[in-house]
Amino acid sequence: MTYMIVLAVIVLFYFLTKNYDTNAYQHINVDVKQTLKGDLREHEAGLLVALMAKVAKADGRVSELEAELLSLTFSDIARVFEESERIREELKAIYQTEMQTFDNTLIVSKKYLKLTQSDYVKRLKVMEYLLNLAFIDGEFSQTERMITEDIADALEIKRSDFERMIEQFKTFYTHKAEKKRFGIQNAYDVLGASPQDDMESIKKKYRALVKEYHPDILMGQGKDQSMIDAATAKLQEINEAYETIKKEKS
Repeated sequence: MTYMIVLAVIVLFYFLTKNYDTNAYQHINVDVKQTLKGDLREHEAGLLVALMAKVAKADGRVSELEAELLSLTFSDIARVFEESERIREELKAIYQTEMQTFDNTLIVSKKYLKLTQSDYVKRLKVMEYLLNLAFIDGEFSQTERMITEDIADALEIKRSDFERMIEQFKTFYTHKAEKKRFGIQNAYDVLGASPQDDMESIKKKYRALVKEYHPDILMGQGKDQSMIDAATAKLQEINEAYETIKKEKS
């Protein structure tokens, strides 16, 4: 998942910086260290962070994955500026302010549209990033849909493109959830346990299996090397299954 988050940021930055004159000071430029001119809130960087804030808080909470994506994006945006640490703190301040209200969502969106009026593909990728932020916790609430829909309309994103992206994210996260459920069930199967068992019961089964497959015990029993190697691999599987269930139960 961390790889996917980094990839999302890289793809976003490609589209943020392509085809823009380096003298267009209101745009993000990764080719040279950029000197901030004017108000950061009116710069493409500040407007993007403001839109991120609206989407991230649309469901009333910020998940761990959302926080990770936001943190990486703040760092990567700030890195293109001189005095990057100061810029990063200012971006965080913009985020904290903008997450307090949805009242100016359309105003912020229209300002971003004005800066990117000639580049529909760029706005499309920004919209895709915002939808990824909304979906990243595996859910897409009605409020998140309303906010992203308002932003999409203000950015003049075609409805067909907006709906297509939503369906793509729904499909991706549905498959991801199914894969996770399969992984959890496999973990229970490895330990001979069930989701209804409490952790104390699961721990007893885990310890019994560790004792059964521990290579030191088998070595002491005079087992041959092939059996010891197989037991070592099985013990790794048992440990991974137990850690998976612990994480799920917590």
